[in-house]
Amino acid sequence: MSRSIDRILDQAAIPDTVTDDELDGLKQEIVRDVTATLMFGAQPAPQGHHPTRLEFADRHLKTLSCDLLRSSQAAEHIAGIADDPVDIDGALHFGCLLNLARKPEGALWWWQYAAGAGNATAAYCLHLLHLGRGELRDADHWMRQALDLDISLARRPTRPEHPWPTHTRVLREAVDRLKVEEACGEFHHPDQRLADQIEELADAC
Repeated sequence: MSRSIDRILDQAAIPDTVTDDELDGLKQEIVRDVTATLMFGAQPAPQGHHPTRLEFADRHLKTLSCDLLRSSQAAEHIAGIADDPVDIDGALHFGCLLNLARKPEGALWWWQYAAGAGNATAAYCLHLLHLGRGELRDADHWMRQALDLDISLARRPTRPEHPWPTHTRVLREAVDRLKVEEACGEFHHPDQRLADQIEELADAC
């Protein structure tokens, strides 16, 4: 009797179908989760909702973008990139404005430009952008770039994280009136008027 039961249990057992590659993938996923927790901290969630790492990255990027636009030098940086397309800090801040105006591809271009010129914060923004999209390989690449450029990089929001800015329409209107080169996708050119509006636009965050 006992041998029959053992045989039945053996036949009912679920075979081990997890490959070594899948195990490695799971381990990497755990490392990314731990890294995200260390970077973003444990965040309180609304009752019944469990935010994902992707949502944390998305919210963190919005908050970081708003914080940079609210900085005392934001207008100067936007004016700099309007006058001189090689102004790296201006490229970082303009990318933040495009991101908040829901122009992620434009933000991607300007952040890549700034990161390629050695701006660690722009590389970190790219990490968050790709992480929020679930593009983990690209996210890992830009995190490594950010740390290579500034090993002490540990930007944290200076105020609670939030969803999209309340007055997104104001931001989009300011961006939509800019000159665009469609041959390069949706490549926006900042101008001096945008720099003059920066306090109003920062208030819309």
